[in-house]
Parts: sequence; structure tokens; C-alpha cells
Amino acid sequence: MERAEKREVVSALSDVFAKTGVVVVAHYAGLSVAEMTKLRSDMREAGGQVKVAKNRLVKLALEGTDAQGISELMSGPTCLAYSEDPIAAPKVAVNFAKGNENFVILGGSMGPTVLDAKAVSSLASLPSLDELRGKLVGLLQAPASKIARTVSAPAGQLARVFGAYGAKDAA
Repeated sequence: MERAEKREVVSALSDVFAKTGVVVVAHYAGLSVAEMTKLRSDMREAGGQVKVAKNRLVKLALEGTDAQGISELMSGPTCLAYSEDPIAAPKVAVNFAKGNENFVILGGSMGPTVLDAKAVSSLASLPSLDELRGKLVGLLQAPASKIARTVSAPAGQLARVFGAYGAKDAA
């Protein structure tokens, strides 16, 4: 890699660290090309990306960013999984690690907070932003539907009583 290419990689990684919500660092030694492709496609579907770069370039890109604390994790064959949604990348990485023993999560970063492997897995167990929105909408709709049923119940009862009187008079 030439110097100009290295500068481009470092600036691109700096942008990634500045703009993403979460970064997960993992060892990937022993994974086949098909497994890495599967990880990348799963991450893309969830709204994230997987990047493999030289550790030295990643350390240079980390300088001056909020995620600077993860530079000590950069040793050996590491890959970075990141997303803007703070739940997406950890969820995909943890699910992939369950099925592949060669994919080992080392830790990560969520803004200035450095996460260990346990924190990444607990972050992955949280519901995603879309799931939380769905639950919130459900909670907001439930009281409204209960109020509508409560208000319409007496009117329905009155209609049944009038209907019964009408049927009685007709008989």
C-alpha cells in the first residue's frame, strides 16, 4: 500500500469512528471467505458494515476520536463491525459468534465508552430501535382503544335494550 492509499484509509476510518454509534472489535482468524461474506451480508442487512484494516492504520485513525480507548484491542487479525444504530452491529456480531467459534469478540466502543466482550453481548440482548418504536406505538394505542371500548359500551347496551323492547312490542 502506498502512502496516499494509507492516508485515504486512515481518513475514511476516522470518519467511521466519528459518525458511528457503536464499533465492535473481533478476531476473525480461521474464518473462511464464505463465512466472512455471510458476516458482511448479515451486517449490511442490519444497517452496519464490517471492515478489515491493518491495526497500525486503525490506531492512527482512532487518535483524537471518542473511540480512542479501543486502540489497545487492536492486535492480531482483527476486524471492525460498526453501525449507526447502537444495537445492530453488536446483535449481528454476537449472533455470528455463537455459530462460529473462530469469530471472537474482543470488545468495542459506544461513543467514548469502551466496552468489553460481556458488555457487547449484553448490548446485543437489548431490543433494536425499530422494536422499541413498535412497543411504544403499541403502548400508546392500547389506552386509546380501551377508552373507545369503554365509551361505546354503554351506547351498545342501550341499543340492545331498545332492540329488546322493540322486539317485545312487536311480539
